[in-house]
Amino acid sequence: MSSYSEDKAASSFGSFPKGFGYGPDENDTETQAASSEYKPRILLMGLRRSGKSSIQKVVFHKVSPNETLFLESTNKIVKEDITNCSFVKFQVWDLPGQIDFHDSIYEECEAIIFVIDSQDEYMDALAKLNATVSKAHRINPGIKFEVFIHKVDGLSDDHKIEAQRDIHHRASDNLAEEGLENLHLSFYLTSIYDHSIFEAFSKVVQKLIPQLPVMENLLNILISNSGIEKAFLFDVISKIYIATDSSPVDMQTYEICCDMIDVVIDMSHIYGVKDDAAFDTKSASIIKLNNGTVMYLREVNRYLALVCIMREDSFEKQGVIDYNFLCFRQAIQDVFEVKPSSGHASLGLTSPSDFPQANGAIK
Repeated sequence: MSSYSEDKAASSFGSFPKGFGYGPDENDTETQAASSEYKPRILLMGLRRSGKSSIQKVVFHKVSPNETLFLESTNKIVKEDITNCSFVKFQVWDLPGQIDFHDSIYEECEAIIFVIDSQDEYMDALAKLNATVSKAHRINPGIKFEVFIHKVDGLSDDHKIEAQRDIHHRASDNLAEEGLENLHLSFYLTSIYDHSIFEAFSKVVQKLIPQLPVMENLLNILISNSGIEKAFLFDVISKIYIATDSSPVDMQTYEICCDMIDVVIDMSHIYGVKDDAAFDTKSASIIKLNNGTVMYLREVNRYLALVCIMREDSFEKQGVIDYNFLCFRQAIQDVFEVKPSSGHASLGLTSPSDFPQANGAIK
C-alpha cells in the first residue's frame, strides 16, 4: 500500500491564467503563487505497460511516438503540472499500475483516465477498472471517469468497434453488479500514432472547464456571422482544443488543423524575432487548399489560437471575419475575467449587413 501527502489549497477553481499579456510575467512570484493555486487533477491509471507514460510524453512533451518504445515502466507517481507552458492549467498524475493507492488520492481528483491495452487480454484490466471506479466513486462522487481503449493502431476498423463494444458491455455489467448502473463512463479509441489521443484528451479537459458552454456559444455566433464552416479554439502547446462550435468534429479536419499549428510554430521558431516567442500577438496564417477550402489561424493570446475552416468565396470578405474575430477575442478575455457562477460575457459581433466597409458581404 502506497500513500502520499499533499497540501490542500483553499483557493477557488483555477483552470485558466488571469493575464492575457505577451511579455514576461509581472513578477517572479507569480509562478510560485500559481503552484499553490488549486488546479484540476487528472489521474492516469491502468495496468503496467498499458501505455500511460507514452500518452503523457506524446501529448505534453512532444516526444515522438517511436521514442516511447524505450520508456521504462513507471514504478512511482509521476506528477506533471501543466501550468507554465499551457493555457489550460491542470495536473496529470501518472500512477504505477502495480500499486494499490490510499483512498485519499481520490479526494481532490477531478477525473480518472483509465487506459486499457486493446492488443492485450483485457479481463484483468476490466477487473482493475471496476475496483478503481467503485472505490473512487465512493470517496468522491464528483469524479469523471474516462476510459481510453488504447493502442488501436494495430487493429482493423472492425476489431476496433468490436473491442469498444465488448469493453463497454463488460464494464457496464460489472458496475451494475456493484449497484452503480447509473454511473457514466466515457470510452475513447486512442493511439499515439495518430491524433486520436489528442482528440480524446481534448474531450476530457473540456469537461473540467466551467466556461465551456459560454465558449461554445461564442464560437457558434462567430461562425454564423462570418461564413465559417468550422472553428476550433486550440491550446497551442498541447494541440488540445478546449472548445469548438456545435457542429460535429471530423477527425480529418481536426488533424489538418493540428498540422497547421505545427507549421506556424515551426516557421515562427525559424523566422521569429525572439527565440522564446514562437507564438505572439502577430501570429497568423492563411492556408489555401486545392479543394477550395481556406484555413485561417489567428492568435487569441500567447497560449490560444483560433483555427477556422471556410470556403474560399467566404474568405473574400476577410474584413468582416477579422472584425468579428476581434469581438470574439475580447469576449473570450471577458469570460475569464469573471467567475463562472457570476454570468458570462456577451459577444458584440457584427453581421455582414451591418459592416459598412464590406459591400456585398456574406449573406
